[in-house]
Amino acid sequence: MSQTKIPFNRIIIPLVGAACFLPFMSAAIALLAGLILALTVENPFPTKAYTHRLLAWSVVGLGAGMNLQVVARVGLQGIGYTVVSICSVFILGYLMRRLMNVENETGLLITVGTAICGGSAIAAVTPVIRARPHAVSVALGTVFILNSVALLMFPPIGHLLHLSQREFGLWSALAIHDTSSVVGATLTYGKVAAEVGTTVKLARALWIVPVTFFFGFLYKKSEVDAQGKAQPVKTKKPWFILGFLLAAAVVTWVPTLRSSGHVVEIIAQRSLVLTLFFIGLDLSKATLKQVGIKPFLLGVTLWVIVAVTTVSAVRIGWVH
Repeated sequence: MSQTKIPFNRIIIPLVGAACFLPFMSAAIALLAGLILALTVENPFPTKAYTHRLLAWSVVGLGAGMNLQVVARVGLQGIGYTVVSICSVFILGYLMRRLMNVENETGLLITVGTAICGGSAIAAVTPVIRARPHAVSVALGTVFILNSVALLMFPPIGHLLHLSQREFGLWSALAIHDTSSVVGATLTYGKVAAEVGTTVKLARALWIVPVTFFFGFLYKKSEVDAQGKAQPVKTKKPWFILGFLLAAAVVTWVPTLRSSGHVVEIIAQRSLVLTLFFIGLDLSKATLKQVGIKPFLLGVTLWVIVAVTTVSAVRIGWVH
């Protein structure tokens, strides 16, 4: 009696997907694993159909790890320089992506990630503008690489510049993309740096809400019908941002749920890693050929400008 052999891709892809929920699997590794599999074996699963939905629910879950009272207080204290810095990055990003001829979706996502909070902001904006997988992949890949570099470089630079723990915490929160990397860098520098950096970064992360709503109403796309006429595409409403706020509010004002909220946050972080694996899987050789060095250079240039200007503002005392 003959036995039916299960194709290799139907074994390895579910195994790697399950591994995304293990602590050792970082977002960058998941993205890279999906990309390698996409280029070496065929993806037989309809992962693309679940990517945006999984992103949205991951954002909602991340809200369960926030304390709105602390974040709101810090956010009000620094609302001035936060607005200025976010607007400045958006303007600079727009000008640079036009100058460097970077694809609009990719350039916008890189700019959003640099301006607010890296991967979380990219995840929030992606379904609203209906960004294509390769644009999301390039933007997230750029952010994750720069996060890794910042994690290693920021503490030595801080000591070299003789930054106090509070100054270093502020600089990290303003110049490092993701909250996780801010926490990692500031913990290396000291307890006070970690407290300041984490709180300021969480307050900054709340700007995902107005920014996402802004793009939800502003960003319009069109498709061409059979007669060659442009037809508007209905933009998805960012309902998940309301879910993000609701989850944060519930955990904040019902203290008994905070431990459960922490568990939800961890699951959301893992599901975001799984989403990145799906995004990598949905890439193709033809798609990758469309992506050049320009998006990465855009991300690096924006990041360097933000890092230099913010540390200068902190040292001068404009940001405190």
